[in-house]
Amino acid sequence: MRESIYLALVHYPVYNKNHEVVSTSVTNFDIHDISRTCRTYDIKEYHIVVPVEAQKQLTERIIGYWQEGVGGNHNKDREEAFFNTRVYESIQKSIEEIEKLEGKRPLIITTSAKIYPNTVTYKELGEKITGDDRPYLLLFGTGWGLTEEIMDMSDYILEPIRGNTKYNHLSVRSAVSIILDRLTGEN
Repeated sequence: MRESIYLALVHYPVYNKNHEVVSTSVTNFDIHDISRTCRTYDIKEYHIVVPVEAQKQLTERIIGYWQEGVGGNHNKDREEAFFNTRVYESIQKSIEEIEKLEGKRPLIITTSAKIYPNTVTYKELGEKITGDDRPYLLLFGTGWGLTEEIMDMSDYILEPIRGNTKYNHLSVRSAVSIILDRLTGEN
């Protein structure tokens, strides 16, 4: 169902440019812009997955500033955008929280610039979401992408976003916006 779509921005486990598994840094732009995009497309919750305690605390402090602090009083739109933004230390914890809320495990959908055997089109996934009562968790990777372990645990992998050039290196904020529009936007 469209009412049970969750999105997670994963900072670990992801690859760096040397194909090593790392934890990437949280950016202020990703916190703000993806929260706003998720609110615009009525995503139930936006989860920022970061295992580094200092980054987790900083992210929660930024969100708190806009929800309970001076920022929320200054900019009500930003306060509303952060209403459903949460921080978790792992993908597993994110999944567990969704299970508590929904009473069932979410289908895991990942994004990649590569094609996999379980790759689906936006149209196929959009139809599944509309006609299904299960929750969906869309995972977006940072750095150089989600690890193979995460890809292997996915129920579906969305087809890559392609422009009309060989260059293919969108920011995750842009990818989130494009994908949410393709899946849930107006036809």
